[in-house]
Amino acid sequence: MKYPIGIQTFAKIREEDYIYIDKTKDVYQLAKNGGYFFISRPRRFGKSLLVTTLEAYFQGRKKLFEGLAISELETEWKQYPVLHIDLNAEEYSNKQALVSIIDRHLHQFESVYGQCSTEKTLADRFIGVIRRAYEQTGQQVVILVDEYDKPLLEAISNPELQNDYRTTMKSFYGVAKTMDSYIRFALFTGVTKFSKVSVFSDLNNLEDITMDEQYAQICGITEQEIRDNLDEEVGVMAEKLKISKCECYEKLKAYYDGYHFHPDSVGIYNPFSLLCALKRQEFWDFWFETGTPTFLVETMKRNNYDLERLTLEDATADLLGSLDSIDTNPIPLIYQSGYLTIKGYDSRFLTYRLGFPNEEVERGFSRFLFRYYTPASQGRDSFIKNFVMAIEAGQIKNFMLLLESLFAGQDYQLVGNAELYFHNAVSLIFKMVGFYTETERHTTDGRMDMVVQTADYIYLFEFKLDKSAEEALAQIEEKQYAAPFAHDPRKLYKIGVNFSGKTRRVESWKMKVVDRDNIKDILSINRKPFQAFTTADGQNIPAGVSYQLITVHGTIEVNCTSDTYYNCVHLLNSSKPSTEYHQYITLTHFEGKNSKGEEYEENNITCIYDPKEEQAE
Repeated sequence: MKYPIGIQTFAKIREEDYIYIDKTKDVYQLAKNGGYFFISRPRRFGKSLLVTTLEAYFQGRKKLFEGLAISELETEWKQYPVLHIDLNAEEYSNKQALVSIIDRHLHQFESVYGQCSTEKTLADRFIGVIRRAYEQTGQQVVILVDEYDKPLLEAISNPELQNDYRTTMKSFYGVAKTMDSYIRFALFTGVTKFSKVSVFSDLNNLEDITMDEQYAQICGITEQEIRDNLDEEVGVMAEKLKISKCECYEKLKAYYDGYHFHPDSVGIYNPFSLLCALKRQEFWDFWFETGTPTFLVETMKRNNYDLERLTLEDATADLLGSLDSIDTNPIPLIYQSGYLTIKGYDSRFLTYRLGFPNEEVERGFSRFLFRYYTPASQGRDSFIKNFVMAIEAGQIKNFMLLLESLFAGQDYQLVGNAELYFHNAVSLIFKMVGFYTETERHTTDGRMDMVVQTADYIYLFEFKLDKSAEEALAQIEEKQYAAPFAHDPRKLYKIGVNFSGKTRRVESWKMKVVDRDNIKDILSINRKPFQAFTTADGQNIPAGVSYQLITVHGTIEVNCTSDTYYNCVHLLNSSKPSTEYHQYITLTHFEGKNSKGEEYEENNITCIYDPKEEQAE
């Protein structure tokens, strides 16, 4: 099987026997409808392949389409003059860059259809080419512009240069409207859509099919297309990974599926990542690693964007379809670039709910954000690994030291809003941890900040800014955040953390754990009775007893009162404890670091034993 990874030319794919997922039925419908169309899709999603497929079709290259759906639909196979302009093969760092690449394309067209010395501007030359192509062939012209927006995107942080590009493009593309009677079909593709006012204002007959359900599958690959065309390859991959074919399909879906360009459309797989995974027979972030969303992240930071909102956003179609609001809202660019997709639609309010399309994008984007939003200058990758391992091992001090070290590397004078800074940083830390453990982040009033669950432990986190770790821990107690885990056998830790807005660091933290294991498993008794006295029933009870509590925290000396000793004796030595005493001993262990940087530990004994429970056992 030959995978067309990086190959975007339809003719080459067909002539050299690469795998091709048949999209020609959609191509035929689009071509037959005629008119002027625009479609945006994320990078490496098949836009250029769509353009070259249309190019081959309008050139009448019937042989290339043998055996495909369109061969049963098309009967005429007319040949049209095709003007294909690809703006992807240039770096746009100055005003002349865009002029140069358009000039090169025009020279190529003029070498075929001739030129006129009176045509001086780019727009005039384009008009001349279209007219002569029509006159010489007797057929209307097809215009295909691929990656129209690349100059605008590369200049997006340079408003002056971008305005120059807008002016040039507006004049050049506006030719299509004035030459309407000479044009059979036109398609503009790109990653993003700049509004008609800025680029396409002179081309007001342009139809945007980006979110048209009819064409939702025209780029990318559906699961049914995988099963119809690549089922054998999925089986080979499953065998290589020593998993079932069903499991392989499930993992492919989780990693690479999930794009929706209309609320009612089926999920679309990222074609680049899917084909790379099948070729290399492994799961990896193939698409994400081919480009870095640096500008997106810089835009988010510049706008003080709250990362908690990223997967909670609602947006209108107008907002998603234009980048005009990018200076105040980065969501349209994030969505159009493929890092968010449609997850639902509210027909009442006409809004779309957005979210990450799949695991590849969520993990990759979160990892990239983590590098930008966390202060450490190095060691971020090892930080997550060590943090997760410490959490899984119940090593509180270790992962709190890691958290402290992460923020300790920050020059706090360079940080903006402290509350949003910590909110975003902590959110990302636990987002990354969440790829390896079960993590929940809550922001609703009355609910805990963070819950992390592993096979053996449950951690409840509450974070404060410029308050105290004690106050954070008290909130966990007062709000009874631990209540949902009352019958969970895992050890539960309650951790309060306070950040300093002045130093931008972890100022203090305090942890509390109540060990809920059976008392006989954690208590090793070493009774050393002192002066004894007699109770009302005449039983001799020591006035003071020293115990050694053997726990996961080490051996702890505890002095018990006579009442506590009486309960211990009944619990440990009596097969039928008296129902008069409804208590047992548990160890409550505190440890942490105060605002002075001093570490401390504290242990309390609590009696809450009900002997009826032991009798029932």
